[in-house]
Amino acid sequence: MSGHSKWAGIKHKKALVDAKRGSNFTKIANMISVAARQGGGDAGMNPNLRLSIEKARSLNMPKDNIERAIKRGTGELGGAVTEELLYEGFGPGNICILVEVLTDNRNRSGADVRLLFIKNGGRFAEGGGVAYQFTSTGVIRLAYTGDTSNLEELLIEGGADDYELEDGTAVVKVSRDALHPLREQLEQVGYKVDSANVEHVPNTLVELNEEDEEKALKLLDILEGYDDVTAVYTNLAGYA
Repeated sequence: MSGHSKWAGIKHKKALVDAKRGSNFTKIANMISVAARQGGGDAGMNPNLRLSIEKARSLNMPKDNIERAIKRGTGELGGAVTEELLYEGFGPGNICILVEVLTDNRNRSGADVRLLFIKNGGRFAEGGGVAYQFTSTGVIRLAYTGDTSNLEELLIEGGADDYELEDGTAVVKVSRDALHPLREQLEQVGYKVDSANVEHVPNTLVELNEEDEEKALKLLDILEGYDDVTAVYTNLAGYA
């Protein structure tokens, strides 16, 4: 029972972080820019961009903001070059943390993220000291209702490597090559895909005592809240 309560508590805290993050137009714009940078500015040819735009519209993000974010990602706005960076560090209880950033000023972002780690019980890591403990893989997140047998059959046939189904939410791990074909199959039969991205998945998970867990969640919350951050990954059990 205590393990279940801990998991429920972490999920609740993570939900609050996600809700706050989802309402931040700056972060949504960063998601759009990342998608445009990686796959081009045509939403019809870029599924990640289309999903990001749909999320922006669901939050009533102005059309001009969306178009500006796309042009920022494709480089059409000129000016400073936007870079995608990955910072590494350790948090309270020695948890591993990866921080993805989209920035036009790497010196500012690097200094800010380093300071956030230091001020909140963490420490910065250099040159692959943390990244090796994660595997880069495709992850699809979607909502479902009712019986799961048809969904499971579709996931297996679509090449899913692993999946978790809980409380109407599915988290599916799949190879990079199969990521978007499987996403398209799911959407074609009516499932609502919330996201389909390449993510850093921890190879092993760690659990912390209550004191360290609270400190770790605070640090992760603060990192998530930094405007240049597009994603935070950790091996803290129950957080991903």
